[in-house]
Amino acid sequence: MDDPLEERIVASRILHRGHYLTFRVDTIERADGTRSERDVCGHPGAVAILAIDPDGRVLMVRQWRSAAGRAMLEIPAGTLDVVDEGRGTIEDHALAAPRELEEETGYRAASWRHLGSFWTAPGFASELMHLYLATDLRPALGDRRGPDEDEHLELERLSRADAVAAATDGRLADAKSILGLLWLDRLAANGEI
Repeated sequence: MDDPLEERIVASRILHRGHYLTFRVDTIERADGTRSERDVCGHPGAVAILAIDPDGRVLMVRQWRSAAGRAMLEIPAGTLDVVDEGRGTIEDHALAAPRELEEETGYRAASWRHLGSFWTAPGFASELMHLYLATDLRPALGDRRGPDEDEHLELERLSRADAVAAATDGRLADAKSILGLLWLDRLAANGEI
């Protein structure tokens, strides 16, 4: 252990394995030898997309969020697929982002830029989210991939200014969307978009 704060997992007990979440209790050992338990929600990771249409508007989706008990306006996003459960192999986020954009918005992008990655709730969840900027959008016609069967989405387009304002005035309550839109505002301020 090089970091004096590092915690080593010495035992792990699975409580429930769901569709894509695993709930477990890890027994950890600290550098000083003391032990404790950590409740962990295992998650394969996700992508979130700042999709800008040819008119400079931000594509957003409105959907019901059961955990929040309300509909929320968010940037398009989705969970990475587990491609080999036996090996724990997860879909490449660079491949997942175009799929999720098309499924949730009906658009494809010719230009992609990976902006960064962030932990959504590192105190208890292993979800690492990858944020992308998608531009040069065009409708996915004919062979379009639609939303997952359990998703019911409404597509909304906001001007960049209105989307950023929504992120700062309380109209948006989704962390990935707030972070992504503030990142977008910074890119615009630096003349990068």
